[in-house]
Amino acid sequence: MFNLVVLTGRLTADPELKTTQTGISVTSFSIAVSRSYRSGEEPQTDFINIVAWRKSAEFVAKYFKKGNMIGIEGSIQTRKYTDKNGNQRTAFEVVANNVQFVESKRDASSAPETETAPAASYSNAGANDFSDIGDMSDDDLPF
Repeated sequence: MFNLVVLTGRLTADPELKTTQTGISVTSFSIAVSRSYRSGEEPQTDFINIVAWRKSAEFVAKYFKKGNMIGIEGSIQTRKYTDKNGNQRTAFEVVANNVQFVESKRDASSAPETETAPAASYSNAGANDFSDIGDMSDDDLPF
């Protein structure tokens, strides 16, 4: 079974970085995603709730602002809760596993010009996390 979501859209508000009681970084935000439409039809937009954790949350909060185009790869999760009136509700949101810039800094007119943006995507691996595997034959590969 698959639970994979790939979206591009514009942030509807500035993301706000928060920290859980255990010190884990998290940010929740929504993006506006245009829906396909036929000629003569009115364009439609969906507003999708996104949650990012740890380094991804820090990356989004630091480099993205309202109106910026963002690329999200993640999965859908649901949460059940009781609203203030005692009604049972279900929330649907995308948990971001990978977050990327979709437009250049020059094109993102609302982006702040005070910082230099990092590489075009965020990854959990650092430059020192890799080592040279040398000359290996296919028989030496672990998979």
